[in-house]
Amino acid sequence: MDSKLQQARKYEEVYGDRIPDGERPLFHVVPRIGWMNDPNGFSVYKGEYHLFYQYYPYSTSWGPMHWGHVKTTDFIKWEWLPAALAPDESFDNGGCFSGSAVEMEDGRQLLMYTGVKEWQRPDGLIENRQMQCVAFGDGRDYVKYGHNPVLTDADVPEDGSVLDFRDPKIWWDDEKKMYFAVVANRTADGSGAILLFGSADALSWKRLSVLDRSRNEYGRMWECPDFFTMDGTAVLITSPQEMLSRGRAFHNGFGNIYLTGSFDQETYRFTRKAVHAIDFGLDFYAPQTLLAPDGRRIMIAWMQSWESSHDHATASKWFGMMTLPRELSLKEGRLIQKPVRELEKYRQNGVFYTDVDVQQRLQLPSVQGRCVDMTVNIHPSGGRLYDKFIIKVAKDTRFYTSIIYEPGESILTFDRGRSGLRRDIVSTREAVTRFRDGRITLRIILDRFSVEIFVNDGEQALSSTLYTDLSAEGISFEAEGVAIIDVEKYDIVMP
Repeated sequence: MDSKLQQARKYEEVYGDRIPDGERPLFHVVPRIGWMNDPNGFSVYKGEYHLFYQYYPYSTSWGPMHWGHVKTTDFIKWEWLPAALAPDESFDNGGCFSGSAVEMEDGRQLLMYTGVKEWQRPDGLIENRQMQCVAFGDGRDYVKYGHNPVLTDADVPEDGSVLDFRDPKIWWDDEKKMYFAVVANRTADGSGAILLFGSADALSWKRLSVLDRSRNEYGRMWECPDFFTMDGTAVLITSPQEMLSRGRAFHNGFGNIYLTGSFDQETYRFTRKAVHAIDFGLDFYAPQTLLAPDGRRIMIAWMQSWESSHDHATASKWFGMMTLPRELSLKEGRLIQKPVRELEKYRQNGVFYTDVDVQQRLQLPSVQGRCVDMTVNIHPSGGRLYDKFIIKVAKDTRFYTSIIYEPGESILTFDRGRSGLRRDIVSTREAVTRFRDGRITLRIILDRFSVEIFVNDGEQALSSTLYTDLSAEGISFEAEGVAIIDVEKYDIVMP
């Protein structure tokens, strides 16, 4: 084992276990120590679910990229494994960047990742070139292929950039007996494209098509692609950089989109039909999916934004977390996202309220906490539409975070501006919901340092981090006008 990987694993053992459990989220994936960003290698291997992630163990700021590693049997209770990759070879000395994983027919687990290498141009300037590499392992230890990289600048289209060629997502097609991979690339117009490659052995690859291009319409570089078919619809997921907002459909900066359409299995052509945002919250990037043995398509993402990535307690020894894994389905051409059903096994202390009149401000006995799964059904009283409904979470006498619904405009707003932020960062995000009759269902999942909101049984989702002091655990309800609510609330308890 190389010295850099040994060093990272030793550092994890010595310092990672010194962080008290109460200073981490209860059931979301976080690094054992140090920095985390994009999910990598979200996959099934020998009956367990594995997740790797972009990782720098030595600081809570971004650094030379390693791969961290966790596994689970139920998507809720995760086990840390030793770091899987470190930047130790000539082809990845600039970092082991994002990628994916697949179980091979011979029983090995294959990791495919972007190796970043410093390259000196003829004029003397140094560039960081990006190439695709592979490693083979047993679910714990991995050996990099001796002839890496397997995809180089020779595999980039003529109008593509060798400086922005990254984030391979690999899968095995059992019917075609082939590996496929989508890889992000920047084109001559300065915006992103997604390339599709195929291989019989995951070592020798052929470029099959350009699935789609941004053409500067949906941001610039398209990062972290994923591609799959669900119920006869092809779905292409990517995370655009430098995207401009369009009303309330998207937001400025580093965002997330999915493109739906059709895919020709013979010509490998994707025909786009529609483009939508995946998540409307403040913190959601680089999602990746797996196909579970039971047929569910499960998605996880980095629950953070790059612009707010310095907003955390200075004394903390970890930074970055993943979303709760979500079950995906399609309804009327749009993705439906629901928390994995396994979460329900960890619900205790159920509290139920029905037909509660809410005017002004109301707190309900036993409805509080920071590790909570709570569903609130809101509807008008006597057919008369209320003006606004407000739920405040992570609340004490000084701090709170608001979830605000305005039925007249059908706007749902998340606002953490009074959550105790110590930096001047974006604090609100809006989403337009489908109905304007004053009826809405909100499933709100709190896990100490985050809140995820699922609207109308998964039609929309809003994910955001929340670093309010953990002593702030109040929850209140408030209406401008009169609203009726039903509340179903559970504590999430880990054995």
